[in-house]
Amino acid sequence: MRYRRANIPGATYFFTVNLADRKSNLLTEHIDILRNAMRKIRQSPPFDIIAMMVLPDHLHAIWRLPEGDADFPLRWSLIKAAFSCEIPETEVIWRSRNSSCAAVHS
Repeated sequence: MRYRRANIPGATYFFTVNLADRKSNLLTEHIDILRNAMRKIRQSPPFDIIAMMVLPDHLHAIWRLPEGDADFPLRWSLIKAAFSCEIPETEVIWRSRNSSCAAVHS
């Protein structure tokens, strides 16, 4: 995924991340799954969450990355995969879920 942001190692970044379905309440309905995904991915590669606000269909986050590291796209990719693989299969998500979930669980 290509983001339009400065890639400054060790910087602090602000993000807004939206669900594909803006009428959904997945983030708050499955907040424990989101928390677990964030905890898991924060371990490696590490980063600091300065602040985070979760709303039903989107979230805002402020992260600080380690010195020499600007790879926030990898972290978001891993968090999204970990979250979507754990929500019930009755929820609508992108078709790439199966391949993403296989990678997360391997």
